[in-house]
Amino acid sequence: MNAAVPLLTAVTGRWEAPLVAGLERIGGSVVVVRRCADLADLLAAAATGQGRAAVLSADLRSLGGEALSRLALAGVAVVALVDPGDDAAQRRLHQLGVRQVLPADAAPEQVADAVTAAVEHLEHAAHVGGGTAEPASTGLGPAAVPPTSYADPRRSLAPRGPATEPATASEATGQVIAVWGPAGAPGRTTTAVGLAAEVAEAGGACLLIDADTYAGSVAQLLGLLDEVPGLATAARAADHGTLDVGALAALAPQASPGLRVLTGLASASRWPEVRPASFAAVLGAARGLSACTVVDTSASLEQDEELSYDTAAPRRNGVTLQALQDADVVVAVGSADPVGLQRLVRGLQELAGIVTSSPVVVVNRVRATAVGPAPERAVRRALARYAGVDDPVLVPDDGPVLDAAVLQGRTLPEAAPSSPVRVAHARLAARLGVVGGQSERAASRGLRRLRLG
Repeated sequence: MNAAVPLLTAVTGRWEAPLVAGLERIGGSVVVVRRCADLADLLAAAATGQGRAAVLSADLRSLGGEALSRLALAGVAVVALVDPGDDAAQRRLHQLGVRQVLPADAAPEQVADAVTAAVEHLEHAAHVGGGTAEPASTGLGPAAVPPTSYADPRRSLAPRGPATEPATASEATGQVIAVWGPAGAPGRTTTAVGLAAEVAEAGGACLLIDADTYAGSVAQLLGLLDEVPGLATAARAADHGTLDVGALAALAPQASPGLRVLTGLASASRWPEVRPASFAAVLGAARGLSACTVVDTSASLEQDEELSYDTAAPRRNGVTLQALQDADVVVAVGSADPVGLQRLVRGLQELAGIVTSSPVVVVNRVRATAVGPAPERAVRRALARYAGVDDPVLVPDDGPVLDAAVLQGRTLPEAAPSSPVRVAHARLAARLGVVGGQSERAASRGLRRLRLG
């Protein structure tokens, strides 16, 4: 790195003047191009490309994961300063993904070396990532989280239990499955709940996250209280650098044996509280908490909200897009009627521009009254012809069973273990590899016994 690095500073208190004077005195590898008064000033300068690095104080107001992500996306490397001896602030910044953290009284030469190292790391990350700067990462991993006792379905999800220390990021190996579907209530939430319930019923550990920022309904389907802390609280903790595996476990205790639930937004108007960078950190913690995480998403895939602004703006669909991009597997859900199938076909075309792998397609409410005789064959032929989908998972229509489960606030394995809908959910779980084939066979045997009886 030959040319001096243009540096932005946003340092509070008595440390700012000596630092700038020292950097100007030593010259060489860095040059201060702007002294910012606060975080907003720093973000504005970064967005206009004035600097390649920033030295900032840990106690800047509103400094969190979202701000650090914006700096990273602007190509600005970060070096943070903490008050000497403030170990808590240092841990918080490392949790937010800041690699270079120094005491505020560090020598100017040490700060300059840290700036150079931060820039080199960011440039390397951008090169490895195909030219895109790497957003701040949390480095979350799994921890031994004590199980929460099972309670009645009509239970409160009040946070409880001590937080545990996170393990290393390399140990966070849990699988993330995003459940998406086009507009029109095709059954995204029913599928997400059913899939998560099958994992838990098979003896696995599953976390169900309600990430529908338009109309979250997981809490209502399972008879849970939606006024208690959930996704918004987890996102806020992630943005502050305090979310680890134990903290997430306290916010998402078990709703039934093996099944944890992170409830969604109590009101759709609260969607700005959950930003994509924070949600990515939540998913990182989820990978360490459970072997399988199922995310119920919104329908809209529009990405152009920010085009109407000169600066970065909140994106209503950012959480859905983040979930789809970070997921290991995407499940696309449609309904078996002419309108629902048309929306699904068009939605799959939009989805192809967001995810790299082909989704597993699920079609709900398959019935002759909507698509004619031999409905399974008709749906398969339509999807094969218009969407190139050869092997969808078909879920039969069984409204009374689903209504009864919602009324009781229970999952299908609890309320109707032999229902044909539950058998289809078990088939989906086996297809995704999150349960063994024995779960599908057991459900099928129960259905046959029910029919023979």
